[in-house]
Amino acid sequence: MKKMSTFILFIFYALNIIFILLYLYPGSILGYLLYENINIQPQITKDFLISTNHFYAFLTLSFIGIITYKKSDKLKYFIIYLLFLSIFLEIMHFVIPNRSFELGDLFGNTIGVLPLIIVYKFLKK
Repeated sequence: MKKMSTFILFIFYALNIIFILLYLYPGSILGYLLYENINIQPQITKDFLISTNHFYAFLTLSFIGIITYKKSDKLKYFIIYLLFLSIFLEIMHFVIPNRSFELGDLFGNTIGVLPLIIVYKFLKK
């Protein structure tokens, strides 16, 4: 069991680093891999008031974080970290070339963390 939790923790940290690199790269790495063009951003589903790509990304990271930290007393700090990260990464788009700050992306980021907060409230009871 200890081996499995160490593996999940490794997966979470690896995905976290990849996630931050994808956000801070001045262009679209996924666009380059799929379309051979860093200016094209792949779209998973159509946006509706928020960026669905950003929502899915933070929802996935939050879900993996829940699996990683569910039995830890650090889940509260993890939620704070994710909220800070969701805001910080989007604000960084002000200064990264070929990236732009968008409120829809910011809302997608933060709304992607909301299910984690709801789950945390239930786990706390």
